[in-house]
Formats: sequence, C-alpha cells, structure tokens
Amino acid sequence: MSKRKKNRQSPRAEPTQKRSSGAWICTVDNWDAIICKGYTSLANNPEICTAVDTIARLIGSMTIHLMKNEEGGDKRVKNELSRKIDIDPNRNMTRSDFIQWIVKTMFLEGNGNAIIYPEYDITGRFLENLQPIPPYMVNLVPDGWGYYIQINGKRYQPDQVLHFKLNPSSDYPWKGEGYRVALSDVAGNLKQAAETEKDFMQSKWKPSIIVKVDALTEEFSSLEGRKKLLEQYVETTQAGEPWMIPADQFQVEQVKPLTLADLALADFVQLDKKTVAAILGVPPFVLGVDEFNRDAWNNFINNKIMPIARGIEQTMTRGLLISPEYYFRFNSWSLFSYSITELVQAGAEMVDRMALRRNEWRGWLNLPPDSEMEELLALENYIPAEKLGDQKKLK
Repeated sequence: MSKRKKNRQSPRAEPTQKRSSGAWICTVDNWDAIICKGYTSLANNPEICTAVDTIARLIGSMTIHLMKNEEGGDKRVKNELSRKIDIDPNRNMTRSDFIQWIVKTMFLEGNGNAIIYPEYDITGRFLENLQPIPPYMVNLVPDGWGYYIQINGKRYQPDQVLHFKLNPSSDYPWKGEGYRVALSDVAGNLKQAAETEKDFMQSKWKPSIIVKVDALTEEFSSLEGRKKLLEQYVETTQAGEPWMIPADQFQVEQVKPLTLADLALADFVQLDKKTVAAILGVPPFVLGVDEFNRDAWNNFINNKIMPIARGIEQTMTRGLLISPEYYFRFNSWSLFSYSITELVQAGAEMVDRMALRRNEWRGWLNLPPDSEMEELLALENYIPAEKLGDQKKLK
C-alpha cells in the first residue's frame, strides 16, 4: 500500500558556514523603539501564536485512521502502516507533535507551505520515516505549468515529497501563500500596543501627588537638598501617618495620572484581536474576547479545523498510498463540544433502533465495554418494512 520512491537519498543540512562579525547601530536602550517600527514576525505575536497553536493542537489531537473502501461501507484497517502514521510518523516525534509542526509551519514560518520527505527502506516498499524539512531549506521553483522543490540545492519532484499547502495562491495554484499579507498590519498594531503599554507602565512621569515648593528655598536648589526635604517632611515611618510640612514653603496638590483607558488602548487591542480571529477563522473567545459559545466552537471545528485536516489527509493519501481502496481519515469525534445528556439521549435512540450496540454507546461516554451488552435490542414496534402486513392488529 505504501508508494515507492525512486530517489531515496534524504536531504541533509549542510555544515554551518562561518559567520561574519557585526556591530551595533544603536544603543540597547533604543533598540525596542526601533524594532517596533520595522518588520513584525507572525511567530512572535502572542495573539497570532495563540490562535495558530489552538488550531495546531486540535488537529494534532485527532487520531489518523487508515480506511478501506468495501461494499458494505468503509472500514478501518489496523496494520503496521496505520500504526506508523498514527503513532510515530517520525522517529523523533509523536503523531501529535508531527501534525502540529505541519500546521504551525504552514501558518507561520512556511508562509502557507510545509514539506515532508518520506524515507523508505532499501527495497523502497516500506515507509520508515517522515522527515520534516525546515522552511529555510526549501525553495519552490516554477517549471512551466508545474514546479519542482529544491531542498538544500537538490532538486525533487512534487511526487517525491509531501507538500502541504494552506490558502493556495491565485498565481501559482500549487503553492500556498498563507495569511502573512493579511496579518502583517494587524500584527504590527498589536506589537505597537504592547510596546506602548510596556513603556507606559515603566514610565516615571506618572506622579499621583505633586508637591509645590518655594524655589527660593536653599535646599531646593540641589538634588541632595530635595531628597533631604522629602526625608525630613514627607517620608513617614507608618502607612497613613500625616505629613507635617511648613505652610509657607510647601503646597501639596493631588493630580489624576494618565491611564491606559484615557488612551483607549484596550478598545483598539480588542478590535485587532477580533480581526486576527476573523482572518484565522477562530472564535474570538480563543483570544480572550467575549465569552465561550458552544455553537461557535462547533462551527469552528466544522468550518476551520476539518477543512485543514482534510487537506492534510488528502495529501498523505495521495503521496503515501498507491491502492485506490485505501485512504487516511482524521477522527474528529472528540473535538466537538457535547454534553453527557446529549450523548446519552442520542445513544439511547440509536440503541432502541438497533443502529448501535450498547458497548459502542458506552464507548461514547468513555466507559469500558461490558460482555453482557453486545446484543442488539429492539422494541416490539420496530419491524422490517416487508413485515408490516403481518401484524396481528391488521388481520
């Protein structure tokens, strides 16, 4: 069932080249102010990372089933290949880590693309490892109507690797373009808001009390003198202790400092978070905006998580399987938000109609199987359609 590859030579990273020395163009104190105005990496934005991490964790948590088309319906197949894909696709990673890497790479560093190189045994028949290729080692080169992949300068055809795509490009349909362009501006706004809040909280120009002092006072002319006046008249030994100050030399005034609410920063940040949520397709409550909504969550699973998962499973099916009877499928059952009452009611109706065994029903509730619950139960009024005329009440 596994697809044979002609080129079995794995791409390897080349030795690290000697790096040249550099010099600072500004002081360390001014560096934060400069980088905020320049390029903003999506991987360094907390809101974008939170949304992408949620999508990646959900897709990575789904088990991958190897399915086979049969006359009575598609059935799950359990063999070495299914175990390899679902348990340890990479010799150093679990399936959850492996899928999360694919999703995060497509959204962030890979700019809509993730490349996996399949490694086979010496016969080319058995899959041994699925090796993720770092985005900086990959170059997608147009070739007429198609393309080829360069990995560390070596040329590979698309059917020699697994090429996962996100948001296909209009100019090059075989290439993903991600959401970097759509998120660049809002990512910059969120970073600027974080820098503004940080600088505001660290600013020393926020006194809650202003003490007006006679400038002609001799002690006021020097820094040491001002400190001495504060120690002599203002500083106290206990909280709440009154100040004793000369009436002719001091006048105390209370001022209201500028707050983040005055800057309306929270409103702009909330708006930007909603924009990020809308672009990436996650519910706003994932980013801390609004409250949890079960219908919105289930819609998120159906309309965002599963389309990405379908693309991954189709790429793996096309790249790893040669038999048209087999395909890979993610099991999304555990991602939806169900209540125990709904599971019990739905299971009871299916058991009554002999569409479900009671042990399968117990599996919905994470209960162990019971040997006495393998039989199908039916109510007396559920009979086959061809037996409707045999009812005693009709004779």
